[in-house]
Amino acid sequence: MAASAIAPGALAVAMEPSRRRDVGVCLLNMWAYLAAYELPHDDFERQQQRVRIDYPIDADRVLGLGVPPTVRLQRRLSTPGMINRFERVLVLCHWVWFGVPHGCVLYVLVRHPDRFPSAAARMYAVFDLGAIFYWAIPTAPPWYAALHGRLEDTGSLRVRRMMIEYGEEFWGERWPALYDVLGGNPLAAMPSLHFATSMMGAHLLSEVSPIAGAVGWSYTAVLGLALVYLGEHYAVDLVGGAVLAETVRRGAPRVAPLARRLVRSLNAIHQPAAGG
Repeated sequence: MAASAIAPGALAVAMEPSRRRDVGVCLLNMWAYLAAYELPHDDFERQQQRVRIDYPIDADRVLGLGVPPTVRLQRRLSTPGMINRFERVLVLCHWVWFGVPHGCVLYVLVRHPDRFPSAAARMYAVFDLGAIFYWAIPTAPPWYAALHGRLEDTGSLRVRRMMIEYGEEFWGERWPALYDVLGGNPLAAMPSLHFATSMMGAHLLSEVSPIAGAVGWSYTAVLGLALVYLGEHYAVDLVGGAVLAETVRRGAPRVAPLARRLVRSLNAIHQPAAGG
């Protein structure tokens, strides 16, 4: 964890300022984020003792006017034992997310390189701040609550995790290994970084092109529906993600001068090292 945390700054000192260095810093930051995201799950028994299950259910009952939106959607639209075409589209939308935040930042780099540092800083600040919440308040998603009998429907339907059902069907024998890589910490639902980073990506795309922005916001809307419908997140998790994204976006101008001073300091350290 310590090694991954200092790696981005170390690379900034070791390399001359360039786009290549900027991309490398982003990659190392994601390495640090993944370490912070997955590490709490290394001690699963302790994490289970700390996990919060009930507060998002209570919040979603308020948002869903008495019934959590996940329960309401699956009750009305799903058929137990089947994955229909609509649900397959939602699952694929969820899987695509793993490349969306980074794709948005890359799009900015290609179209407007001068905006890349600011865009990358805002996107990866959302990731990094989200990881803090995963350590402080580990929160269970709907499928986990249902698995432990804490999100029961009054009817015969029980909340399903359709991503797993369709993953086994779509990927076959490759699915267990793939899920093992992507599902590093299942008790990290609040805030939803799926939604927060997609929302930030839509903002970044909108700054470059209205058409790209429309695509970004359309994807964010469909992803939000997918996350709730598929049982991956509560609606309140999306609210938390939206608050996180907007907080970073609105706070970025205030933090920017400090960030620029930090970058200048790292560049200054590099110069003596290069001369020596």
